[in-house]
Amino acid sequence: MVAISVKDLSYTYRKKPVFSDISFEAQEGEVLGVVGPNGSGKTTMIKCIDGILQPEGEVRVFGGEVASMSRMDIARKIAYVPQSFPEGLSSVVFETIMMGRRPYLNWKTGSEDEEKVYNAMKMMGVEEFAFRKVKELSGGERQRVMIARAIVQETPVILMDEPTSSLDVRHQMEVMGVARSLAERKNIAVLMSLHDLNLAARYCDRIVMFNKGNLCGFGTPENVLKEDVIRQVYGIEARISHDADYPYIIPLCPVSGENSSK
Repeated sequence: MVAISVKDLSYTYRKKPVFSDISFEAQEGEVLGVVGPNGSGKTTMIKCIDGILQPEGEVRVFGGEVASMSRMDIARKIAYVPQSFPEGLSSVVFETIMMGRRPYLNWKTGSEDEEKVYNAMKMMGVEEFAFRKVKELSGGERQRVMIARAIVQETPVILMDEPTSSLDVRHQMEVMGVARSLAERKNIAVLMSLHDLNLAARYCDRIVMFNKGNLCGFGTPENVLKEDVIRQVYGIEARISHDADYPYIIPLCPVSGENSSK
C-alpha cells in the first residue's frame, strides 16, 4: 500500500526555486533513501512532507492530504526526526522521549506509555542516560534520543533528516538497522535523507536522488547508483563494486572541467 504520495511538488524560498515538479511514492514496509549533494532540497522536501512547510503540489499520507490535516492529526501519522536538536530544551532524556506519546495522552501518562519509552531507550542504547538532561549529551547521543522519541510515537510513517550525520560507524549501522527493522517488522514507511551513498545502498529498498532541485533518479540502489549518474550529480569519478549483495561506491577523484556538477 502507498504510504506517502508526493505529486508535482514545488517549493520556492525567497523567490528562488528549491525544487520543482517532484513526484514519487513510498510504500508501507519500505526504507526510502533521499540522496543528493548539499543544497539539493532534501531537508526542504522532508519538511514539506511533514507539513512544516507549505509547498505547491500535493502530499498525501495513506490517502489523506497533509495540507488539510491538523498538527495533531499529522503527529498520529508522521514522526519526524530533525537534523539538529531544538535549542534550549532542558528536559531529561526520559521526559523528552515521552513527548512522542503526546498525540495519545489526555492528562497523564500511564504504565504502558512508560514501558514503551523504556523499550525505545533500550532499542537506541540510551537507557543509561534516562535521567540526564538532553543538552548535556553529545550530538550523536541526542540524535539517538530523537529517534527513540519517534519510535514511541507509533506512527505508520517516520521521516528522518540525516539521522546518521553525528554518529560514529557503529551507531550509524545500528540506526540503519533499527530503520530496517521498523520497516520489516512493523510495516512502517521510513523515509530518510542521507549523505552516505553506501549506507543508502546497503539499507534502503529504493532511493530518490535530487540534484539542483530536480529528481534525477528513483528506483532500487542498483538502478540509481550508476557511475555516470554519480559523476553528473556529485561531480566525482567513482567505481561501483558488486562484490556484496548491494552496490558499493568507491570515490576516486573530483571531476574537472565542464562535466563537473560543482
